[in-house]
Amino acid sequence: MTDLDPPHDLDASGTLHDRIRTDIAHNARVWNYWLGGKDNYPVDREVGDRVTAFHPSIGAVARADRAFLGRAVTHLAGEAGVRQFLDIGTGLPTADNTHEVAQRVAPDARIVYVDNDPIVLTHARALLTGTAEGTTEYVDADAHDPRRILAAAARTLDFSRPVAVLMLGILNFVLDTDEARSIVRTLMDAVPSGSHLVLTHPTYDADLGGEANVAAMEFWNAHATPPITARGRAEFASFLEGLDLLEPGIVSCARWRAPEAAEVAQFGAVGRKP
Repeated sequence: MTDLDPPHDLDASGTLHDRIRTDIAHNARVWNYWLGGKDNYPVDREVGDRVTAFHPSIGAVARADRAFLGRAVTHLAGEAGVRQFLDIGTGLPTADNTHEVAQRVAPDARIVYVDNDPIVLTHARALLTGTAEGTTEYVDADAHDPRRILAAAARTLDFSRPVAVLMLGILNFVLDTDEARSIVRTLMDAVPSGSHLVLTHPTYDADLGGEANVAAMEFWNAHATPPITARGRAEFASFLEGLDLLEPGIVSCARWRAPEAAEVAQFGAVGRKP
């Protein structure tokens, strides 16, 4: 479909439908547009095109972030032997979602997706199609409420065994850095040794071409939702304190275990809880 049809799997009260805004661009739908998807409204495409005018490589950022997800999950499900994944800030399903990548390597992998966008929720059935050996579930929750996320995820995941916590392009929507650090600490305190944290985050840092994010994010915050911020290398590194960084450490997400790729203004890193 070119424009989204009204969701059909709403609760009787229509609450979910009431949460869907078609008059303002939303990150999940704009990101879907940049990835070449069709689950977006005209307002999302309009804002997406305007942001691209400020930051012409934003489409490359979206694609690099998705490719990073594939490489990280493949490593964790394979060499690292992780069988549980908590993907916070899922976004709209595209090709090679977390459960597809993980269960391709390990059919018994268990995945919990977390998002609070009502459009994403209407697509949950697509996300929930996994292997017979594994489990794929969806939690409607906000990244600002990690304790609620953990309580809901515990119905599917065993927190006595390692969990990979994925937060790709989500902490940039937590504007207060101290709060963002607190969210990460709460999540990682709840998982055992051998668990991993997988992060991507946009940056203003000039060495990655982040200057383009300044005007793009100013425009975004005036015309779309939710508001966003970029961070420097030191702030991004602070989210990974206490973890052992997997090689190659903190790099452009495009170059994490893909050294020949062109850099984008988005950090990527994977840390292991000792």
